[in-house]
Amino acid sequence: MSTGVPSRTPGKPHDVVVIGSGFGGLFATKALADAPVRVTVIDGTATHLFQPLLYQVATGVLSVGEISPATRDVLKSQRNARVLLGVVTDIDLDERVVVSSSPLGETRTRYDSLVVAAGSGQSYFGNDQFADFAPGLKSIDDALEIRGRVFGAFELAELATDPAERARLTTFVVVGAGPTGVEMAGQLAELAHRSLRGSFRSLDPTQARILLVDPVPKVLPGNPEELQDAAARVLEGLGVELLMGHKVVDVDDESVTVEDGDGNRTTIEAQTKVWAAGVQASPLGRQLGEKTGAEVDRAGRVRVEPNGSLPGHPEVFVVGDMALRPGVPGVAPAAMQTGRYAAQEIVRRVQGEPSAGPFRYKDKGSLATVSRFQAVAKIGPVKTAGFGAWLLWLGVHLFYLVGFKNRVTTLLHWAVSFIGRGRSERTATWQQVVGRGALRTRGVDKPTVPTREVLGD
Repeated sequence: MSTGVPSRTPGKPHDVVVIGSGFGGLFATKALADAPVRVTVIDGTATHLFQPLLYQVATGVLSVGEISPATRDVLKSQRNARVLLGVVTDIDLDERVVVSSSPLGETRTRYDSLVVAAGSGQSYFGNDQFADFAPGLKSIDDALEIRGRVFGAFELAELATDPAERARLTTFVVVGAGPTGVEMAGQLAELAHRSLRGSFRSLDPTQARILLVDPVPKVLPGNPEELQDAAARVLEGLGVELLMGHKVVDVDDESVTVEDGDGNRTTIEAQTKVWAAGVQASPLGRQLGEKTGAEVDRAGRVRVEPNGSLPGHPEVFVVGDMALRPGVPGVAPAAMQTGRYAAQEIVRRVQGEPSAGPFRYKDKGSLATVSRFQAVAKIGPVKTAGFGAWLLWLGVHLFYLVGFKNRVTTLLHWAVSFIGRGRSERTATWQQVVGRGALRTRGVDKPTVPTREVLGD
């Protein structure tokens, strides 16, 4: 049984292990920069992903490097932090050991304090077979696969001679009308109706169909009704077809089947589908729940104590999308705040100070861009839509991008895409589209574990 005082090896610094280098993990690590601790960040990609801009990688606006810098570069000047590549497969709470795997084998990393910030993935609500035909938008691999599918569909449509086949190739279905789905649908409409105009000889890309599907009655659920209506007007003005009140009941290689509230089903012939509905916390959340008896909800989030620690294990903090906290949404600002707070709690305990008490979330509002120069924003009591909201969205996203160089190049790419019509990041390979499916089918898309290594002594 763990005690409230962290165990320490005499003569050695307090070891903090951070699982994940997303917003929660990175902000926790940086908040420990001046603390008397030694930090080890373990991540499966060793990069910090700015997930809110993934849809712009998928539609050719931004490059991968601009939204996903190497974590070790971000932390290069933080001398008390190191980064290890590895997918965490187990956490031994009694021995205080994190087990991770990489192509070189298994690594066991000891900790005195642990921050679990492994984030979340896409949820298909029990229909995981849909993933082969409708990629999610939670990782760089997802974005590159979607980019290949989107631009590949237009290339194939240029070759097609059958009008029905051409129509199927240039029909795009986005599932999920939250911020990601709205932003993705808007960019697809901009791409087809503006950026690609005049690029083909046999194909008119402006004839492409973009459909946004969700069982909810309006786009951007959870936002004020006037902002929902404003976003819907912009999308419809771009030519996006809104199928609100429809749920997806089947997806295959060539089509999507939707069902309305009366049970009527419609099959939409579509080559490219994007799944932007639902999130599922990292499997580590359910694993921690099973080991401690803590409540785990349907999305795999584990309930934590008021200060963010794991029940019965005050040395373990769960932050970001993995934590089940009343009134705290699964958004980037919440991950940043919970990450910082966990770091502060660790420092207090190392210094022999009591806990600061329950975590209190500060709602920074919500932002969603719908198209170039058009966004919706809710900041406190202020609700606005249009160009002003878009400028606010622009500034906030530039501020939170990591690195001066990334901010500058992102701004240049935005100028090219939004003021002009260019999409400078359109390169996609056959391997990106087909390779992931082949790896999943063969069951070799995860690292093997041929050897064992022990770190942290």
